Amino acid sequence: MLNVTPNLSNPDAFYEALIRSHEGLSDAQSAAFNARLILILANQIGDLPTLLEALEAARTSG
Repeated sequence: MLNVTPNLSNPDAFYEALIRSHEGLSDAQSAAFNARLILILANQIGDLPTLLEALEAARTSG
């Protein structure tokens, strides 16, 4: 089951690190970085139903 309740111990620090990770990258490099990060995190989660739920949540929230 997908946890959509805020769960980061320090969300501001994570967001800052995420933004810093994109510094100096072209748009294409930034998109490739995001794709790699998504795949790494998906592998960490590892549960297909949860990942499918996350895809749907991301698609409908925004």
